[in-house]
Amino acid sequence: MQRRHVVQYGAAGVGAVALMLGVGWWRVDGPGAPKPAGQRPLPLSAMDFRLTDHEGNEVGPEALIGRPTMVFFGFTYCPDVCPTTLSDISGWLEDLGDDAARMNVVFITVDPERDTAEAMAEYVGYFHPAIRGWTGPEDQISRAVEAFRASYERVPTEGGDYTMNHTASVFLFDAKGELVTMIDYHEPREFAVPKIRRALTEDVEGAT
Repeated sequence: MQRRHVVQYGAAGVGAVALMLGVGWWRVDGPGAPKPAGQRPLPLSAMDFRLTDHEGNEVGPEALIGRPTMVFFGFTYCPDVCPTTLSDISGWLEDLGDDAARMNVVFITVDPERDTAEAMAEYVGYFHPAIRGWTGPEDQISRAVEAFRASYERVPTEGGDYTMNHTASVFLFDAKGELVTMIDYHEPREFAVPKIRRALTEDVEGAT
């Protein structure tokens, strides 16, 4: 079985990620990437799916309304894109300081067969403590992916194993559950963090 790769955010993951850079490009930016859905995600209030967080609590899109939200799809056996992005998100949250506590940050698996709540708890534990892991039945994962207008596919590998191709962007919503923008894979911190602060600013303006 393919070994799960996890990294602590910051410099600890740089070496492991670099080894898989070419594969990551193929799956995310290159010819092996899934085709984007090409539609705007639904508002969180219009989504309908039931999942379980990494602590065993039932969750759904309504749990994300009321605070700005970042959502990222991936899986714990992901060799490069997911640990890179979750490390990036962790860095962005560090940059936000105390404002990070005003955010929902959710990592939704596209590989529920392997990513149990326990596996998600172990995995997200390597990153910023604000990040929550969500998993659930395949049909509910599919409903979530469709609502976000994301995409994923199972890809067989040698030895009878498999990997997952998936949307690699981070979805950023305001406190009302409306999409603010997307943060692209590889997007520099100096561009990503202002986008997040914009969502936080809209949250403050909406509350006044």
